[in-house]
This record gives sequence, structure tokens and C-alpha cells, in this order.
Amino acid sequence: MTTKFDELLRQFHTYLACVDNALVRDAVARIGWDMPARALEPHSISCVRHLDRAAELAPPAAKPLVQWLAQHRNGLRWGQTYTDADFGKAFIDNYGWLEVFGTRGHFANDEVAAGLLILGPDIVYPDHHHVAEEIYIPLTGGTEWRMGEGGFRVREAGEVVHHASNVDHAMRTGNEPLLALYIWRGGPLAQKSKITGTAMQGRS
Repeated sequence: MTTKFDELLRQFHTYLACVDNALVRDAVARIGWDMPARALEPHSISCVRHLDRAAELAPPAAKPLVQWLAQHRNGLRWGQTYTDADFGKAFIDNYGWLEVFGTRGHFANDEVAAGLLILGPDIVYPDHHHVAEEIYIPLTGGTEWRMGEGGFRVREAGEVVHHASNVDHAMRTGNEPLLALYIWRGGPLAQKSKITGTAMQGRS
């Protein structure tokens, strides 16, 4: 019997399969998509309120996935790595992720983790790094991203952002929320990032 989680995985895979990027094609080809489902209790968090706007902003190729997420948000297990003590309540109310598959996601995979990140408007996710290599694909545009010693620059929806192992990176949203697809591989899949920046980073 097909469940809503099978549909989530199908929509996720369908979007990734249409991304015209060599790094993404390699990652998708290395994933074994016949993954066992994991029984998880739903857990909703405040930031899912931004999914309606994300569905409006998403490009045509991503719209079916984002609309599905918006419709089924309350039946999924959303998570947060940080607490109020890390970055304050405003950040926590506008931040969260959904692991589609990985060591703690709706589907079990010990080799690669992938899912979706939400950041609300006017939020700074400060410099942080982790052992795992990370591939991001923003599904909404307008967010500024930085990596290493470089400055912030706007990335458009569908643009692939690659963070190598242990390289600092940060994001800064503007007037619109960020919804971004992510893939982690080549390191601990549930590692808490090491924070090296501050929540006011880059604000004048």
C-alpha cells in the first residue's frame, strides 16, 4: 500500500531527477531509492507556516513537491538542531528542517541524508560547518548565501550550492522565506554543526 510518505519520497526524487547539474546527478545516482520506511510520530514546529508562501514562490519544477509539503505539513516530523539558547527565540520560531531520509528521517538510510530546510524572512543562519559534504538547492529565491572567506551573494531558486567538508557557510534571508532542499553525505549524518558566526552576522 502506498502511503503519504512514499509520495513524499517520489516527489523528492522526481524533482532531483530534473536538476541539470553534474554534482546533483552524481548524488542522485549514488542513492539507493528503495529505502525502508520508518514509523515516526508527526511533530510540527512554528516555521511550517512559511510553506504556503514558499509554494507560491517555488519554480514550476519544484512546485508539486512544495505544494505537497504545504498540504501535509502537520503529518510530518519536523526537527530543529538548535534551541533558544543558541540564537534566540526569533530564530527558532523561523527555523526547522524535515529529514526525508537518513539516520532519523521518514526513510532509513545510513549513507546519505536529505531533506528540506526552512528559514523565515529576515533571519541570519550564521557561519557554521560540519564534516559532511552538503549540496543545497534553494526552492525559493532571494536568500543571500556565503561560503569560506567570500561575501554574501543572492542565490536564485534552482541554483545548486555546494559546501565541501568543514567549510564555513551562512545564509541570510530577506523579505521572503527560504525553503531549500539539502543532501548530506561523506560524514556523520546527524552531527550538530559547529557555529563560528553570530546571529547578527552581516547585518549593518
